[in-house]
Amino acid sequence: MRPIAVFPIHDPGGVVLSHLVAAGPALKHLFATVVVGLTAETAVSQPEYTAQLRSDRFFQVHTHSRSMPVGDQFRDLYTLASTTCVPDRHLHLCYPDRLAFALGGHYRDTIMADISAIQTSNVPLIFQRSEKAWRSHPANYRRLEGIVTEVGQLLFGQTLDFAWCHLVVTAGQLAAILPKTSRHDMSFVAEIVVHLRNQFTTREVDWLAWEDPFIFDRDPQEMKSEQEANPAEVQKRLSYVLPMLDVLTKAAQLERQK
Repeated sequence: MRPIAVFPIHDPGGVVLSHLVAAGPALKHLFATVVVGLTAETAVSQPEYTAQLRSDRFFQVHTHSRSMPVGDQFRDLYTLASTTCVPDRHLHLCYPDRLAFALGGHYRDTIMADISAIQTSNVPLIFQRSEKAWRSHPANYRRLEGIVTEVGQLLFGQTLDFAWCHLVVTAGQLAAILPKTSRHDMSFVAEIVVHLRNQFTTREVDWLAWEDPFIFDRDPQEMKSEQEANPAEVQKRLSYVLPMLDVLTKAAQLERQK
């Protein structure tokens, strides 16, 4: 069985959607279908792209009826995907901008080979950012997410990307752990790793390099320098890094109490 990609889209401006449409042929080569969760704001702001996706049977489009916290959006989408697939189907939990970037440039052959090579014995699997991929990101981005990885290593003795960009699970594995999650914000993604952490295999890949310059058609070094000098970027990262640290510390406390 070919795998299924599952990702949310919050894109009122339509920039990511334009790249997603362009990546359609490559996605159809890799996946049996794509389950898309459109936020209510995106569906209202981008009726043409929404209609275009709905008209293509390859995309299974789920539109949230109202605005809701990001963790709840993810949970609803993942619940839908995991409960409508056979338990051993591979689900790629990922992000459309990351996929569009990797498939739209010189990483295309590499990501296709990596996804095609996945075996059930490797799942659950986290594709983690390699050193080369991390060097492309703004330094503040890397340092703050790196704190979560370091704290996870100190607490659990495992080097895992709790703020992951691309994770592969079976539908059965995902369905089993979703009822154990409770976070309403972006730390929900860290909960998934916490609950499966003793089962994961990992693979570092270059194609998880920083996608924003490609998505927004910007010079990479110029955009990187801007973000490194912008205090708002630090606040943005802290808004999910701090809740993720809370997820990790509480999980470690519960483990010690057993």
